[in-house]
Amino acid sequence: MEDKAEKGNKVLVLPCSGIGKAYGEMARQAAYTLIEDFYPDQVITTCLAKLMIGDPDAVNLVKNNTVFTIDGCASDCARKNVESTGKKVDHSVRVINIFKHHKDLRPTGVLDLGEPGFKLVQFLAEDLAKEIDCLGKKED
Repeated sequence: MEDKAEKGNKVLVLPCSGIGKAYGEMARQAAYTLIEDFYPDQVITTCLAKLMIGDPDAVNLVKNNTVFTIDGCASDCARKNVESTGKKVDHSVRVINIFKHHKDLRPTGVLDLGEPGFKLVQFLAEDLAKEIDCLGKKED
């Protein structure tokens, strides 16, 4: 996790904090997949709870970087917490939307998403990676 207030040209991915819920776990796993497997030098994250309490480093990360949110439910807590800083979210998704295209896959549980759940995580991370790639093309 990124804790210092870095500036510029990073994509800050803020996943849902739905602890104990499969969609929240999928949001976090998709963020980690983006960071570890797709863009280790370009994508960062921080703890959503830090943003919720107004931690200055978390707020600076939001204000100084491109921000993607991944929400597990219709409450959109990640998106709303970013917007509470005055920053407009650059791209926001809900985990539930990935099911629309992959109705045959369901996570097996919360602590163990199982193979179907991790396939969904991979699809979600790939969709987000496409959005990050589009950002890079716009900047060129």
